[in-house]
Amino acid sequence: MENVERLTKTVLHIENLDCPVCAEALQSDIQKIKGVRFVLVDFVSQTITLEVDSETVLKKVVKTANNFEEVRVLDGDRYASKRKSRAKEWLQIFLSAALLITGVLLLYLVDGKSARIVAYAAFALAYLCVGYPVLISTAKNVCRGRIFDENFLMTVASIGAFALGEYWEGVLVMLLYQLGELLQSIAVESSRNSVAALMELKSESATIIVGGEYKQVKPEEIQIGDILLVKVGEKAPVDGVLLTKRALLDTKSMTGEGELKEVLEGGEILSGTINAGGVYEMKAMHVYADSAVARVLDLVENVAASKAKPEKFIAKFARIYTPVVCLCALLLGAFAPLVNGWIKGYAFEFVRVERWVRSALTFLVVSCPCALVISVPLTYFSGIGACAKAGVLVKGATYLEVLARAKNIAFDKTGTLTEGNFTVCGVDSADGNEQELLAIAAAVERESAHPIAKAFENCKISYKATDVMECAGQGLVAKIDGKEVLVGKEELLFEHGVSVIKKQDSAYTQIFVARDKKYLGAIYVGDKIKTEAKAVLDELKTLGFERRVMLTGDNHERAEKIAKEIGMSEVNAELLPDEKLKKAKEFKQNGGFIYVGDGINDAPVMMAADCAVSMGKLGSAAAIEASDLVLISDRLIGLPKAVKTARKTRRIVMQNVVFSIVMKGAVMALGALGVLPLWLAVFADVGVMLLAVLNSFRVRNQS
Repeated sequence: MENVERLTKTVLHIENLDCPVCAEALQSDIQKIKGVRFVLVDFVSQTITLEVDSETVLKKVVKTANNFEEVRVLDGDRYASKRKSRAKEWLQIFLSAALLITGVLLLYLVDGKSARIVAYAAFALAYLCVGYPVLISTAKNVCRGRIFDENFLMTVASIGAFALGEYWEGVLVMLLYQLGELLQSIAVESSRNSVAALMELKSESATIIVGGEYKQVKPEEIQIGDILLVKVGEKAPVDGVLLTKRALLDTKSMTGEGELKEVLEGGEILSGTINAGGVYEMKAMHVYADSAVARVLDLVENVAASKAKPEKFIAKFARIYTPVVCLCALLLGAFAPLVNGWIKGYAFEFVRVERWVRSALTFLVVSCPCALVISVPLTYFSGIGACAKAGVLVKGATYLEVLARAKNIAFDKTGTLTEGNFTVCGVDSADGNEQELLAIAAAVERESAHPIAKAFENCKISYKATDVMECAGQGLVAKIDGKEVLVGKEELLFEHGVSVIKKQDSAYTQIFVARDKKYLGAIYVGDKIKTEAKAVLDELKTLGFERRVMLTGDNHERAEKIAKEIGMSEVNAELLPDEKLKKAKEFKQNGGFIYVGDGINDAPVMMAADCAVSMGKLGSAAAIEASDLVLISDRLIGLPKAVKTARKTRRIVMQNVVFSIVMKGAVMALGALGVLPLWLAVFADVGVMLLAVLNSFRVRNQS
């Protein structure tokens, strides 16, 4: 009996699928196969994402895809395959053009029957050189009941030109169409490559050190705790910590930042970063499946899962639009001559049939909605690629649309606006000896289990504290070299008769220190504010985010101080997860709402937000899963970049929609009136499509 064990997600890479309407048709065909649980066909990334019940079903899917027009499922190097295909297409176009020119020269410059026969033969060969793929696709689609596509339009137009005796024009229609398709394919592939570069983040192999010997393994074989050797120019295969004293990393591919990053012993190494210094050793902290690179690649593979509203509109528009214009062309060719006869002689007779049939064919050719159908999803794809280069992963085009429209934004505090761990953020020594002050405090705090004690882990300790006693909610009392030492709140020092010199209010927790009844100074401990937080909040304000809100479980006083320091407009503190969710729902009622967070307790709010942003490195798996955008390196600086890119993407989408519709309407009107010859109509159609596609490339240039 056949094994029907359900497979995990499978991604098939394909080629020669350059139309979103065709992608939907192929997806519909695959969905009809019994045993296919999920399928998503994306023309931009040239992939088929599947969940199937068995290997047999998978083989049926591959067969269906290979039988769909010119689509082929790739086994090897997609780029090598594409190069061979392109070379063949250019050869066909050049050969067809040469035969067309030969035929025209013979027809108009050489007299005699033999010259005309050779000219017609040249036209026939020229037509078949570039037209046979279109003719075959049209025949296949008609047999399957899919009639109204660009292949059908071009077949009817070119055959109609032949029927009218305009042989060279019929050839030129097909030649220009195929040339436009090739240029369009090159343009689309260029956009794909901008995101496909992300797929090179993964290392093909890794070097692990086992018993002093080096062993080559695949990244998927690395286990937590393995010691890895990374040579100059190699990528870190998984996330880990540095064991060598120092490493210099090129993090641009992961974070979008061009400046090299120095990591010291014990520091984190993010997978996908390139070793730009000397050889270093690292300890694996995650298996490959949980590494930053794996998350990036998974998101890239699934960027097409969510379509923006304009994309959905264009897809529906194309399905309705093409049959309607075909009907209009039929009416133009069949009824216009009849109306012409009635106007001319008040009789039901066909007048100037050839002229109106030619106009109908021209109208049919220029009606092809390629400019809209291709340029809109391509623009969103370029926008997603531009965000990825800036270190921001977007899970789908719809979130770019939300990001572009949003005016309200809320942030979690810990791990989002702050670093997420306690550190010594400042020292205020009464006698100027900061090292002495830190050494005394660290010696006492080392004996404590309080979370704040972790802030002193990296401090140099030159004393030994004894008789350490913890005063609940106040601090610590201990002895160093026989002298009483107090470390804690100002109330603790007051109780022991020590006056505190409190110089300033601070967003950080102040720990006061005294020795032998003498005040030594204050140490500022806290979750350090990220260096870029204020600049990012200021830039978001400039971008029109007037409402910038902090939602945190921290106490009001500390939250207010941090908010004031970084320029946050509103603060909601001491919130439980359900209270955060309630606040988020309130904000949603005032327009598009973005939430930026990193913790497990942020996941419910993220699910409720219109657009959720998570920290990719420190963020919890639950938060990343619930989010729509991921800041790969945890740096907030990518957020305003993503907003700018989203707005630019939306502007270009609207430009392409308006430009394509206006130009199409104008050219179709001229074609219907008989002003445009058939070949010029094709040229205009190709020109509109290429201009729209090229305009979509502007998204790549960061503003």
